[in-house]
Amino acid sequence: MHPSTWWRIGWRNLGRNRRRTLLTALGLGVGYFAVVFMVGWAVGISAELVENATSLVGGQIEIHDAEYRPDRSLYDTIGGREGADVEALLRAIDADPGVVAAAPRVYAGGLVSSGEATSAGLLQGVDPERETALTRFLDPLVAGRLPATGAYEVVVGEEMARQLAVGVGDELIVVAPAADGSLANDLYTVTGIYRTGLVEFDANTAVMPLADLQALVVLGPDRIHEIAVATADPSLADAAAARLGAALGAAERGLAVAPWTELNPVLTEYVTLVDSMYWIFIVIIFAIASFGIANTMLMATFERRREFAVMLALGASPWSVVGTVLYEALAIGVVSLAVGTAITAPLMTWFYTAPPSLEWLYGNVTLQGALLTPSLRVGYNVPAWSWATVGLLVTALVAAFYPALRAARVPPADTLSGL
Repeated sequence: MHPSTWWRIGWRNLGRNRRRTLLTALGLGVGYFAVVFMVGWAVGISAELVENATSLVGGQIEIHDAEYRPDRSLYDTIGGREGADVEALLRAIDADPGVVAAAPRVYAGGLVSSGEATSAGLLQGVDPERETALTRFLDPLVAGRLPATGAYEVVVGEEMARQLAVGVGDELIVVAPAADGSLANDLYTVTGIYRTGLVEFDANTAVMPLADLQALVVLGPDRIHEIAVATADPSLADAAAARLGAALGAAERGLAVAPWTELNPVLTEYVTLVDSMYWIFIVIIFAIASFGIANTMLMATFERRREFAVMLALGASPWSVVGTVLYEALAIGVVSLAVGTAITAPLMTWFYTAPPSLEWLYGNVTLQGALLTPSLRVGYNVPAWSWATVGLLVTALVAAFYPALRAARVPPADTLSGL
């Protein structure tokens, strides 16, 4: 018999019990939505973690002196003690087509005091204009404004401000070891307060203009510790880092050009783990759905055993009966896919464009310096959706195979005689 004939028979048989067909299709459709949503939610969580880890306070790529990490010594500046032409480096970096922003930075450990309160932490020198184009933690500020170069001004985290009991306009004493061996100290005015949600960072980091920190710790204007780089997409960081390394002559100049995948290996492993779990979602959810399909098809074949007996008595082969049942199951799968798509498309669009927040249920979560705000944010993963579609149809066929074999083994004589 021509396959189109079996296909028409399969569609016709769906109307025998429309309520049962609808419930079965709804069950498989919900299973399809569950697979797509779980995969999309995992993609959304990974994307937010990577985005926050690389754009909130860091960058997709960091360029240092080869000896700077992991000790982060005050003396290990780009170009060594002689320094480097920072403007030339920035021009070369900005020329890369994958780079959207780059910012120089200087770091120093120190003490920040106000009255009787003292906090030990990290002093970070930045170019305010370049930094706000690269990261998000200074824009917008919780209060105040960014510090001006040469005005002895500083911005502190919300938690540091709380611990030191200071606000905008208050003064802080900053003490830090300098590169010439002296103990540097000066008085700074708090002009702004930032909040990242990363409590440790907010409690330990004070930010001031690059030139001011260089002057405080006696580093020349050509001596910086880091150039942070942002790319259009975190997934482009590895390729961009390789290009920048070649363009800057990193090996010859003793530079390390490291993408975020190298700087944060734990987060990289987490993203890889999430990617490897898609098959688990598909297999588990459709395995559960297969029991519903099998039950439906068993009932349907039991009700139609006299029909199958007549087919066999008239000379139809057992495999013809199997084909009849399997084509009906495939037809249910197609209907289920339509139902699942009708459920999935609007919900996934909603969760992608305006994800509902879950902050009322869970607080913010941090993982390896990345902030995660709980929400139903999802990401699009077309390959996973394609596999979910295949999985739905395969589930319908596999679940119907045993009922089809049972139908093919109906004894014609006994069944037609009413035994």
